[in-house]
Amino acid sequence: MKYRRLGNSGLEVSLLGLGTNAFGKRADQEASTRILHQAIDQGINFIDTANIYAGTESERIIGEALNGRRHEVVLATKAGLIRGEGPNSRGSSRFHLMQELDQSLKRLKTDYVDLYQIHTFDPNTPLEETLRTLDDMVRAGKVRYIGASNYAAWELMKALGISEAKGLNRYVSTQTSYSLADRTPEQELVPMCLDQGVGIIPYFPLAGGILTGKYSFADRAPLQSRAQTDPSFNRFINDRTLTLGEEVSRIAEAYGCTPSTLSIAWLMKQPAVSTVIVGATRAEQLDENLKSVELDLPAEALTRLNEVSDAFLYGKPFASYRLS
Repeated sequence: MKYRRLGNSGLEVSLLGLGTNAFGKRADQEASTRILHQAIDQGINFIDTANIYAGTESERIIGEALNGRRHEVVLATKAGLIRGEGPNSRGSSRFHLMQELDQSLKRLKTDYVDLYQIHTFDPNTPLEETLRTLDDMVRAGKVRYIGASNYAAWELMKALGISEAKGLNRYVSTQTSYSLADRTPEQELVPMCLDQGVGIIPYFPLAGGILTGKYSFADRAPLQSRAQTDPSFNRFINDRTLTLGEEVSRIAEAYGCTPSTLSIAWLMKQPAVSTVIVGATRAEQLDENLKSVELDLPAEALTRLNEVSDAFLYGKPFASYRLS
């Protein structure tokens, strides 16, 4: 496994990280535990979850699976998206974050998380309140580093400015949708993160499966695909994305690898990217994704991938989770 620093921090994270959104949902506890242990055995140390994944089941499963192995991982979780019906059951207020962190720690069976991330920007809470709360968590020893997620570039820059002015712990990373099918972060977020030393953690690196080669013009919704199990995903299946998927498949064939491996390897080459989180519902998927770490892409392959995905620099992000 290869490792990189998370932004300008001293924390080293595996170039391939494990996303656990499927734990407790599309992967049961036994399968999830097997995937997690295999990931650690292969050198993956960055484990990413959230308080809302599978209705908190993801955190619970991870907590049990890490028994005796907690020290081997960089454990990251999140809070800020909707957790319930009450007026304080969302956002990044001191009230909500303090409550959610304590509950996450109980489920994860740990005294601290290595990276605590605000799941999305909260337009209704002053940023200084959020940042002072996170700073208090770090000082209390419950959190080691803090990160953002789904922040626009200007929102993240504002947060960094407040931290700098007030002497507070600053965000070391940000999660964003980023892939060959969504290069919108390159417009503003990537240059900002390079300037400010913030590590980028792409999610949806395979665009929900579009970049795996499983979708085609002949069969837009294969059995058990996300397009079949989640009908709302079909909004992403169109001539533009299908053409990109086929182009990536052709390039992958020319270099003797799968489209998934190629797409993840391309992301790993992008500036400011610290770790790429990829989910898995089977151990075999993890084995395939691990090949991206060792794939040495020649310059001409990167150029070709940039060319076929150039249109995806513009338009709406593939995904963005926001509070209304």
